[in-house]
Amino acid sequence: MQEPTAVADVPPSVDAPDGLPIPRRYWSLVAILLAMTMAVLDGSIVNVALPTMARDLHTTAGASIWIINAYQLAVTVTLLPISTLGDKLGYRRVYLAGLVVFTLGSLGCALSHTLTELTAARVVQGVGAGSILSITTALVRFTYPRRLLGYAIGLNAMVLSVAAAAGPSVAAIILGRASWEWLFAVNVPLGVVTVAFGAWALPRTIGTGRKFDWLSAALNALALGFLVIGAEAMARVGLGAGAPMLAVGVVAGIVLVYRELRIAAPLVPVDLLRLPVFSLSIVTAIISFIAQMLVLVGLPFYLQDVLGRSAVETGFLMTPMPLALAVGAPLGGRFADRYPAGILGACGLAVFAVGVGALALLPAYPSDFAIVWPLVLCGLGFGFFQAPNNREMISAAPMHRSGAAGGMLGIARLLGQTSGAIGMVLFFRLAGVHATKASLVTATGLALLSGVLSISRLGIPRRPA
Repeated sequence: MQEPTAVADVPPSVDAPDGLPIPRRYWSLVAILLAMTMAVLDGSIVNVALPTMARDLHTTAGASIWIINAYQLAVTVTLLPISTLGDKLGYRRVYLAGLVVFTLGSLGCALSHTLTELTAARVVQGVGAGSILSITTALVRFTYPRRLLGYAIGLNAMVLSVAAAAGPSVAAIILGRASWEWLFAVNVPLGVVTVAFGAWALPRTIGTGRKFDWLSAALNALALGFLVIGAEAMARVGLGAGAPMLAVGVVAGIVLVYRELRIAAPLVPVDLLRLPVFSLSIVTAIISFIAQMLVLVGLPFYLQDVLGRSAVETGFLMTPMPLALAVGAPLGGRFADRYPAGILGACGLAVFAVGVGALALLPAYPSDFAIVWPLVLCGLGFGFFQAPNNREMISAAPMHRSGAAGGMLGIARLLGQTSGAIGMVLFFRLAGVHATKASLVTATGLALLSGVLSISRLGIPRRPA
């Protein structure tokens, strides 16, 4: 058995000891954010086009869901392995390789003529997106100096939020002028330009050179894949449909954790999870993303099915939340460079809880303003929490484990969002017409719980950024 060793910093950057010089710093951030925007957009951009794609590909609506699921699952199961690969080979190299894979996957999607071809191309695209999203935060850490890390992570969170919210609107613009294939084809020239640009601007880092653990990567894919699919099937169909898959995922997860505890540089960063600040930040992120997803999934059903608003009206009414998040995240990041993340996170989550609580108390016939102002509070509060929390999480890890820390950040987000969506399915099954009200009350409690966890970090010593 190989005994775990203490993590320690190594000098992994060959460009600058503390961030890139200006103006290369700005160009590096542009390359990072452009790639991340494409990866995040492609997680939601096809939703609007699914009915058209199902008709053109001569498949059913239910089967067409795999166009979305294939991408999301590929991203989920590759985040940790590829972040570890970034630690081993250097973040710039892995990031650019992932961007090339994403671009080729986009080309494959645009040229697909059957559901099987498109699903396979979406898997390739998802692997590339997983490479981008798992390495993004590590590259941001080496691009900006420590004193501005919170600000840079705030910009990162802002772009991620806007890109995720803009997916349906971008899809509508493209579909108004071209066929669904162009949803993917537009990534090809953008991907080529970003690869060329990133090869010049991105910070060069030295990898640890450790051997990649393929068995752990396979166990990680089995665990996360079967847990997500099994939980979704159980919530949607019933215990009998999801339990066998959940059992496979749980067993694979137990074997994986047992194996990782015996390895010096594990794929699942149990070495980082031993750091109290890091583990508390992870748990806080997961719970808060569950709360956010309960709002984002449940509220549209309430607006349309209970209040009778149209899909277009619902879209406009929901828009203030991501826009407000785009304001709150950079602001929270700026403050995070000067004040404790525990206090900032608790303040942001308190504002978020007030917004969600106000939505739960909406009258029977609310005005547009009565719906919009709580959503603005939700966005501002969540953004103000997210950037400091992400900064705390990344700063708690040694520099040479930045990739692993970024991978865990992505896993926390995906697990929280997936759990929130699955939780909403359970609310629909158990609460019927009262599902959204029940989910909003639950989200309020989860937001307050996250706030308590956030402020509990104040008394914990942490390593310097």
